[in-house]
Amino acid sequence: MAKSSVLGYPRIGADREWKKALEAFWAGKLEEQELHRQLREIRLNHLRKQQAKGIDLIPVNDFTYYDHVLDTAVMFGIVPKRFPYAGGAVPLPTYYGIARGTKDAAASEMTKWFNTNYHYIVPELHDAEPVLTENRPLQAYREAKEKLGIEGKPVILGPLTFLKLSKGYAVGDTDRWLERLLPLYVRVLEELAAEGVRWVQLDEPVLVTKLSAGDLQRLAAAYRTMTAAVPSLNVMLQTYFESIDSYREVIALPVQGIGLDFVHGAEGNLASIRSIGFPDDKVLGAGVIDGRGIWRAELGDKLALLEELRGLVSSERLIVQSSCSLLHVPVSTERETELPAELREALAFADEKLGEIALLSKALREGAAAVAEELKRAEASLLPLKTSAVRNRTDVRQAVAAAMTAVEPKRSKPFAERHAAQQARWKLPLFPTTTIGSFPQSAEVRKARQLWRKGEWNDAQYATFIREQIDAWVKLQEEIGLDVLVHGEFERTDMVEFFGEKLEGFAFTRHGWVQSYGSRCVKPPIIYGDVAFREAMTVEETVYAQSLTDRPVKGMLTGPITILNWSFVRDDLSREQVAYQLAYALRQEVEALEKSGIGMIQVDEPAVREGLPLHASEHEAYLAWAVKAFRMTTCTVEDTTQIHTHMCYCEFHDMIDSIEAMDADVISIETSRSHGEMIRSFEDNTYRLGIGLGVYDIHSPRIPAVREMTDMIDRALRVLDPKLFWINPDCGLKTRGREETVESLRHMVEAAKLARAKYASLV
Repeated sequence: MAKSSVLGYPRIGADREWKKALEAFWAGKLEEQELHRQLREIRLNHLRKQQAKGIDLIPVNDFTYYDHVLDTAVMFGIVPKRFPYAGGAVPLPTYYGIARGTKDAAASEMTKWFNTNYHYIVPELHDAEPVLTENRPLQAYREAKEKLGIEGKPVILGPLTFLKLSKGYAVGDTDRWLERLLPLYVRVLEELAAEGVRWVQLDEPVLVTKLSAGDLQRLAAAYRTMTAAVPSLNVMLQTYFESIDSYREVIALPVQGIGLDFVHGAEGNLASIRSIGFPDDKVLGAGVIDGRGIWRAELGDKLALLEELRGLVSSERLIVQSSCSLLHVPVSTERETELPAELREALAFADEKLGEIALLSKALREGAAAVAEELKRAEASLLPLKTSAVRNRTDVRQAVAAAMTAVEPKRSKPFAERHAAQQARWKLPLFPTTTIGSFPQSAEVRKARQLWRKGEWNDAQYATFIREQIDAWVKLQEEIGLDVLVHGEFERTDMVEFFGEKLEGFAFTRHGWVQSYGSRCVKPPIIYGDVAFREAMTVEETVYAQSLTDRPVKGMLTGPITILNWSFVRDDLSREQVAYQLAYALRQEVEALEKSGIGMIQVDEPAVREGLPLHASEHEAYLAWAVKAFRMTTCTVEDTTQIHTHMCYCEFHDMIDSIEAMDADVISIETSRSHGEMIRSFEDNTYRLGIGLGVYDIHSPRIPAVREMTDMIDRALRVLDPKLFWINPDCGLKTRGREETVESLRHMVEAAKLARAKYASLV
């Protein structure tokens, strides 16, 4: 009989209880014992929900104190040498030190989890001596069984994916590292088998990327070793986010089940099963419910797909499940009572997806007639949104089409001519200093916004407060000695939400939070209709800031691709079409800033890289329309108007050409969190435009020394043109405290002065 399963559940809690507990502990307001108690209750509550929904295979060990990749590293004793560690279970201060940094040691690198907006902590192998410190999956299994009577399905990051996500070893050492890790994996599985575990989920999402023949051989050898050691244990080899290219090799692996994504990888995975078939001795985990999207499933279509799969795989060997972990969606729609009715009825967050999975598995077991009323209601709930006016605006479609076909979106002059004109206008010093845009949002700032949103402050009171913040920080930036200033973004909650609230076609939840990294949660807007510009969004605050100083103040916008990738996007139009709607709307804001006298405008695109498809064959098309959307946003300004952009926390070496094609006058890119490794991208790729490589990590509370920054500058200038080099932090400073921000920026300005003295004679 068909069973139901989930690959993982959101960690944060319906009211972000998880986040609040972590941050209270970090602030010294919560003892470690109380932290453990609170997180245990959150974890058990998540299991109870899935149990109540009737999920057959409930995941355990998907919960974490920060990040599941970091959990895997510390489970194997892989702790960077710069952190204190004497063996055994890794203490919480060390665990959080790796993730967040300490006063004396930089945090480990953080980067994107495949093509999602979740960030993981990159394991540093180097000279580590791996050893099993504690069997976390076993602890999670025991807890679920003892506390709730749940026969859990332990979730473990698989060995090949763990290695591929790690750093600090040469490609030639892959086999050696696999040999060192495999005995630890075997021991974990042996202890699980001895405990009576029936199914274990080994996540290998790296299988949806391009792997070499050598990697596939390593994968086969690793799974032969593991499954031979635990013949009584059922292993579900789980993939997600795309289809697998090496289908024949994967289905030949000695495992009892294989999980495939039939949402984002539907076309490729279906084609493989139809043409090659599926092994008679394996269970198919059919990921038919979207673990990354928020829309109700077309359950009739999903059931038809499952019926086709049942024709290829018998019911007793079919598991209905989510396409990936539900980590990437909010918890529940239950309290979203303020959304338009037609939109709310079309949404499905994690809890609603549990119901969809249970319903589909019931339909397979008992027949579609047993759930006919539920299927009918589900179909009816989608119709109002499909036919709504907000989704069918011919004025928007026609205006965007006209803008796209009128002229190729590009600046009127090449960069070299623009650069000369801009330098004549601004007369900036060598190595101009600036920040990425936001300054600390203190408790006072957050309280003021809350008072305004509740109606306890009127618009005039709130505007006065925001101006006071701008006054203080413009003055402070001048005192610190920054060359190009920003207004600080005190009026903005989130770099995407702020713009979505001012554009048409967006909706916003009250409780739709998802985890981005660590305790950082975001509430992505919902692009549910055609996007249109309404009125100027950033002009008032930017012009006011510029009135306070003779130094240039940058206008600050979020770019079209980042808004796209950091929102939940309608699924009835292609992402390319939505990107062009966003670009056309944002172009009108860029033009409004320029008309108001703002001559530097930053259009941030930190999320361009994360939207890159996992299949290399699709890269060119995506990058082409992403670049086109950015240029559509920025192409109409004068030559003397300087366009900036910003990117962070991604690998860029394979898209340097596309970054240059965006034709921004200045780009700032994160590099300090990756310990300067981004600079390697420019050793083999000449970059001809203005660039700033972040000289310090803003996601860590530590204040970096001037020497650390000058070292980063020196390394960058080995491969970049000093005349085009800017000095800035890695990212915005919204989450940092005032004192650490000011001190760090003072150090940065001092580093810039030292660099000017050192390199002046060479320019």
